[in-house]
Amino acid sequence: MNIALIGYGKMGKEIEQIALARGHKITLKVGTANAASYTADELKQADVAIEFSTPEAAIRNIYKCFDASVPVVVGTTGWLGHLEEVKKACTQKDQAFFYASNYSIGVNLFFKLNEALAKMMNNYPAYNVSMEEIHHVHKLDAPSGTAISLANQVIGQLPAKQKWINAETKNPAELSIISKRMDEVPGTHTVTYSSDVDEISITHIAHNRKGFALGAVIAAEFLQNKKGMFGMSDLMNGLK
Repeated sequence: MNIALIGYGKMGKEIEQIALARGHKITLKVGTANAASYTADELKQADVAIEFSTPEAAIRNIYKCFDASVPVVVGTTGWLGHLEEVKKACTQKDQAFFYASNYSIGVNLFFKLNEALAKMMNNYPAYNVSMEEIHHVHKLDAPSGTAISLANQVIGQLPAKQKWINAETKNPAELSIISKRMDEVPGTHTVTYSSDVDEISITHIAHNRKGFALGAVIAAEFLQNKKGMFGMSDLMNGLK
């Protein structure tokens, strides 16, 4: 499979290594030098694109892939205010689009655990839920896309929580997410339920970027020759 890498930072280089090890070919690398100048003809040499750039560039890159009829796997976060319009464009243009806030298989198992725990805890209002996420100092968005996904799952199961807030809060209707940026931490997410008598926490700790990169390459393999919109639930169901 021929792959275009849109975003050639640390994550892009990790994806490249895994893609090559799995027998794929990289036909285009888009970094800071050519981010504004790469062409549709260059894109069309690829069977699929993997997009890990910046929140500001993601929309432009996605539409460029749509216009070139190249399926695109998107890992950039921080642009989700435009997600509905991207989904609409994908349908109208009959293109293929795969988005996940986190491509790690372990994180997506963690999502399932988080949702199940939140559903269970709805029966125990003495516990207040809060979250913490820790990432490397280069991460541009806060809270992380993964933290937002976790928070939305909790809110979906706990009617007492109306929204999340990226700060400490004493408002019982708000779910607090504390974001920390430290050194080169790949990603740590913790969901905690606290009461006056005890505390329950679940945590996912990424040791490196390899899990994210592998998931993105597997998503690209999954997306090839498909049309429509897909996410990790589609991929995980296919892996069963």
